[in-house]
Amino acid sequence: MKALLLVIVAVCVKFEPGRGDSPCAHSPHTWCSSAEAAVRCGVLKHCLKANYTKLQQTADPVKVEVYHESLCPDCRGFITQMLYPSSVLLRDIMDLTVVPYGNAQESFDGQKYVFTCQHGEQECLGNMIQSCLLNMTRSNALIIIFCMEAATDVIKAAKSCVELYAPQILWDKVMGCVNGDLGNQIMHQNALKTKALKPPHTFVPWITVNGVHTDDLQDKAMSSLISLVCNEHQGPKPAVCG
Repeated sequence: MKALLLVIVAVCVKFEPGRGDSPCAHSPHTWCSSAEAAVRCGVLKHCLKANYTKLQQTADPVKVEVYHESLCPDCRGFITQMLYPSSVLLRDIMDLTVVPYGNAQESFDGQKYVFTCQHGEQECLGNMIQSCLLNMTRSNALIIIFCMEAATDVIKAAKSCVELYAPQILWDKVMGCVNGDLGNQIMHQNALKTKALKPPHTFVPWITVNGVHTDDLQDKAMSSLISLVCNEHQGPKPAVCG
């Protein structure tokens, strides 16, 4: 029914170049959010197919969790070269969670949690920015994180990445979270989640699949996350799975 409605509405959509902000400038995850967006971005056929696939879906998505830190070179490479591209292609069969914390340590000074990061204060700031963004915008957070990690300077790129991919979010609001109680509590929860890993993480990025971490799963995720998720998924598979 959803796919049928999309077809009916699409017929009535009149494409007007330059009318409002183009949805195509934002995350590909939003291109199928409406018939108008699909038409304007030239992906109507893909969206109809994706909606049909969702209707036919019978298996749970593969749960992938990635534990990382913002300035770790290996994390940056994995996010930009493997994780984000895979998340776009596997959006219908992969349930992705990213946890910015990694090898950080926390202590409590009586009023708030204090964090020490492997790559210094700037990494703690990057972790906090990404954590607040994940809390503020689930749909666009990953592409903003990708944008940050792909930049020469992860921290300096953050503001422009937010303005590009989530213009509805004011940078002052992001920094209010980063410097306030909300960000402190979010990072504490990331610390608890990371510390609860079994087995405990020994490096980053640390990847679990359906709640499980093994050397084999880690190696497969790092070399071809698409192949791993396609093999793990028990239901109908998207075309990218071959």
